Amino acid sequence: MVSALFVETGGVYCNLEGVDPWDQARDARQYAGPHPVVAHPPCKRWGRYWSGGPNPKHPRQKLGDDGGCFAAALYAVRTWGGVIEHPEASHAWSWFGLPRAPRLGWGWSNEIDRYGGRACAVTQGRYGHKGRKLTWLYAVLPVFPALDWRDCENMQRMDAGFQSSEQRRQARQKGIKPIGMMSRADRLNTPLPFRDLLLSMVRQ
Repeated sequence: MVSALFVETGGVYCNLEGVDPWDQARDARQYAGPHPVVAHPPCKRWGRYWSGGPNPKHPRQKLGDDGGCFAAALYAVRTWGGVIEHPEASHAWSWFGLPRAPRLGWGWSNEIDRYGGRACAVTQGRYGHKGRKLTWLYAVLPVFPALDWRDCENMQRMDAGFQSSEQRRQARQKGIKPIGMMSRADRLNTPLPFRDLLLSMVRQ
């Protein structure tokens, strides 16, 4: 049995044999074992736009203000084993002092923390995502498997290619059109091959 923490209600982890999904209603912060976990804690307050995005009209947010979700996921992985998935450049890595996530492999022997945890980076585009979606993994496992470490090229962008409304305005004046932006559902989607990869890592 594998427990899937912080997953979408009715999503790709639901109705799977051998998987116990914990959605928002169940509150994965309350998970008390005993099974190893695949955890997808919310990333909104840990990513590049943790403060609320480039729009100055949006209220400023607090870094890491996720209600203790990442901390709970980290405790579960370190206690019962498993893996956490988060976007590349997640501020949670430095906040919690996690090992660096190299692009090729699980890092050197000196990049294992005192819980036996290692980190790596993979592109979900190699596992069925429409975009490149560079992702960081932190895992505590008996065996760290080889993954597809290759990068992705010529993939659909996750965003429209502009970092601010001013940049968008300047581009419009020059006749530069935005790149077709991926839908929010596609950006957040966990492809089935990537889900199966994470589950297989924990089940070994």
